[in-house]
Amino acid sequence: MELRHLRYFIAVAEELHFGRAAEQLGISQPPLSQQIQALEDEIGARLLERTNRRVELTEAGRRFLDEARQVLAQVDKAVQLARRAHRGELGELKVGFTSSAPFTSTIPRSIHAFRQAYPEVHLELHEMSSAETVKALLADSLQVGVIRPLALPENLVAVELFNEPLVAVLRADHPLAQGSEEGIAIAALAEEPFVFFPRTFGTGLYDQLLALAREAGYTPRIAQEASEAMTIIGLVSAGLGVSVLPASFRRTRVDGVVHRTLLDPGATTAVWLVRKRAERSPLALAFVDLVTREAAALRDRKP
Repeated sequence: MELRHLRYFIAVAEELHFGRAAEQLGISQPPLSQQIQALEDEIGARLLERTNRRVELTEAGRRFLDEARQVLAQVDKAVQLARRAHRGELGELKVGFTSSAPFTSTIPRSIHAFRQAYPEVHLELHEMSSAETVKALLADSLQVGVIRPLALPENLVAVELFNEPLVAVLRADHPLAQGSEEGIAIAALAEEPFVFFPRTFGTGLYDQLLALAREAGYTPRIAQEASEAMTIIGLVSAGLGVSVLPASFRRTRVDGVVHRTLLDPGATTAVWLVRKRAERSPLALAFVDLVTREAAALRDRKP
């Protein structure tokens, strides 16, 4: 039994006229009659009573009509679901992101736009370090990552979403906080104890801090380690040292802490959108495209 047999039968059952049903289906009447007869033979039951004047459904025909409609409706639903999945409108998308990502306007706006565009996609977000995100992408436990710059293996590809300044994080009563509203050089922090991420945490900011400090002629003394940026800011507020973080953390507005832009060349950090080079998931590619376009639109709006 083929789906076209069901469509032929439903057309005749609804019109109760072979001529009009044939016209609706775009075929001639004799083949339609033959197909209905073949359907009845296959089922082993008469579905239609035919006379020269009228066509009527038998009891078997009425029951078969209800089921045939449900079958075709389910097939149409399956087709639509398959098409939507192919377009990336259904399914699950797993995204890893560095802890500073939510403090930027691009990422929250992009996630909101994606959820609006694809409301039936389950978006599973995982906060992790940049290095952990890279490992998860390689292990196929994530499809997309939002990270700070790191050396990437060849089978991963990154798109830079935006670039932002690095800032020194100081207690509000720190001597360097006074009169430095225009910014400071990292050399000014040479004698200060630092509160920073552990090297093993896997954030690209660690290597960048070391490179900037070496350029200024010193190695930063990390007196206290913490794995969360908000913890680092809290420890700075408690007087345990100074830190260097992306400027987006200014949005946290922790009492007793000020931020001063680093004036050194190269004292900026980017945010990358990363995926496997061979990624073919329509969902992942749709997310990458939307976030990339959102980031570009925000850059274009800036003066």
